Amino acid sequence: MAMESALSAEQRSRIVTDLDAQKRLPAINVTALAASLAYLIDTGADRLPLPGQGDTLSRWQTLADVAGLDLSLVKLFEGHTDALAIIAEHGAEALVPADARWGMWAAEPPFARAEIEQSRDEGDANGSDVTISGRKAWCSGAPILTHGLMTAWQDGIQRLVAVTLDQPGVNVTQQGWEAVGMAATASVEVEFDHARAQLIGPAGGYLERPGFWQGGAGIAACWFGGARALGETLRARAKGNDNAHLLAHLGEVDVALESGRATLREAARWIDAHPRQNAQLIAMRARAVIENVVNAVIYHTGRALGAGPYCRDPAFAQRMADLPVFLRQSHAERDLEALGRELAAVDDPPWGLTPCA
Repeated sequence: MAMESALSAEQRSRIVTDLDAQKRLPAINVTALAASLAYLIDTGADRLPLPGQGDTLSRWQTLADVAGLDLSLVKLFEGHTDALAIIAEHGAEALVPADARWGMWAAEPPFARAEIEQSRDEGDANGSDVTISGRKAWCSGAPILTHGLMTAWQDGIQRLVAVTLDQPGVNVTQQGWEAVGMAATASVEVEFDHARAQLIGPAGGYLERPGFWQGGAGIAACWFGGARALGETLRARAKGNDNAHLLAHLGEVDVALESGRATLREAARWIDAHPRQNAQLIAMRARAVIENVVNAVIYHTGRALGAGPYCRDPAFAQRMADLPVFLRQSHAERDLEALGRELAAVDDPPWGLTPCA
């Protein structure tokens, strides 16, 4: 695969730190978010190591760092970098304009569906030109992005298509997103009316690839980064503070974040050791662990700090509003049920203290 990162993890970390110094973060709306996303792309910080290529943890480190600044920003940044990784996985890098800002839109609610108007006999190859019509829901960042990589349907089979947003036949609406948390992502609905697009990968190429679950695990790194930022707010308050209750809550936050950090490290190590294997079990477990971590950090940070930062610290208040909404990208008990089914089918005991294979 191509699109290897041109920057080291340390260089990307400095870019994120510089961004924090330059911009008011978290952003208050999608227009303000556009400048921060453009900065990350223009500086090359979006050229992350590809999942499963030996440096997955470095990829997740950058996602967590951006999440610590702004959860709405990392939602768009993760979508853009995920789109680049998927395009590389399907060998379609030649279709990527140098200055593109990508959305990755794969939600399939029953009320919004996009259809490829050509049959598979007419257009089936990677890069084939097609037209699409229909509606796509929860298109994060659509008002400020240039391209969308999205799922659409061709003869009843799910496909991936790349579509330029600034063209006739594409209408970015203002409908479908009323959330207070993550409001700046502007995750609106987009309408397509015979819009031009290009096929990316084979039929079923979104779900039926190793990178699907590798990318799914990366979302947990974004959640972790948001929780870590809350933990740092609590740790800063605890310095020089002998309040026993506050310090006890900080201890709980440390235990939660350490368990999350260990889980992400182990998951990244497994993915790099098994780049072509199905990472579903690893990803579902990591996401479930990090969801518990985030809930614990929200609970203990809120109880330790009280009403003050909710009312007087705009960055803290925004994270507390954003993080629960972002976390609902988890499917809760449905994901836990799927995890249980996977574990029930495993032959060997799954909880030994042996090193990662």
